[in-house]
Amino acid sequence: MSTSDVWLPFSPDDLSDLPGSFTYRHWDGEDDYPADPADCAFYVVPYMKRQDVVLRPLPLMTGVRVVQTLTAGVDHMLPGLPDLAPGARLCNAGPLHNTSTAELALTLTLAALRGVPDAVLAQREGRWAQGVHPALADRRVLILGYGNIGGAIEDRLLPFEVAEVIRVASRARTAPRGPVHATDELPELLPRADVVIVATPLTAATRGLVGAEFLARMPDGALLVNVGRGPVVDTKALLAELESGRLLAALDVTDPEPLPPGHPLWDAPGVLITPHVGGPTSAFRPRAERLLRDQLGRFAAGEPVAHVVAVGGRED
Repeated sequence: MSTSDVWLPFSPDDLSDLPGSFTYRHWDGEDDYPADPADCAFYVVPYMKRQDVVLRPLPLMTGVRVVQTLTAGVDHMLPGLPDLAPGARLCNAGPLHNTSTAELALTLTLAALRGVPDAVLAQREGRWAQGVHPALADRRVLILGYGNIGGAIEDRLLPFEVAEVIRVASRARTAPRGPVHATDELPELLPRADVVIVATPLTAATRGLVGAEFLARMPDGALLVNVGRGPVVDTKALLAELESGRLLAALDVTDPEPLPPGHPLWDAPGVLITPHVGGPTSAFRPRAERLLRDQLGRFAAGEPVAHVVAVGGRED
């Protein structure tokens, strides 16, 4: 190939067992590029950097063949698709975030159900505030976005003796643990769900999917957990349900994001908010390194890379 540079957001000296056929460049979103972007064949997108930063080199990467994100969602990269040459692959992180995101989904669910946010406030005030709270046991849980992360969430739900897991994805199919329903079945499924966990990526079809009609079909007292993307949920509609006291929510992602000071979500009753921390944990780095070794090994051997979500400037 005419281009042989690989741009990494980690120092190449910290990574072992990388194919020796490439020149590795370290770039984590700094103003200056480490080399001519035109020589980059494999671009690993810096993690948790602004969209304008990670898209900036793409128009100059005329020889790039693979753009590898370290995120499950690729919505932040979609505006750069027209800059990819025909045949270039955009890949997501595959299973990289399954473990950490599923852990957080369970953490938020348990904390919200068992009243942990109120207990923290009571502790600060020195109040011994006992009460009776819902258990996760015997709850019906609907997972919206039953892909890799959704499956990992179910793995962790089952030991808590939930009554039922309702799996929902863009299209109906059969998974190893049972049927996966299509999203057009949601009107019939939502009234059965005590907990709804959103793990779907952000697409044209999912933007605003969790809106007023969706929320109205959830039972009184139900919990909405979002570990997917903020704009999947209509913030105004969610606020109306929270302020009425009818629903609870636990959100790792919001719309807007970051949530600005003074936004009404901060003070809404019955909501627990974490600042988009589903992915960045101690589990991230070793799994990211394994992903990159595998993908670069495939690329060096002339084999198809995995986790391809778009090709040559257009969505698949």
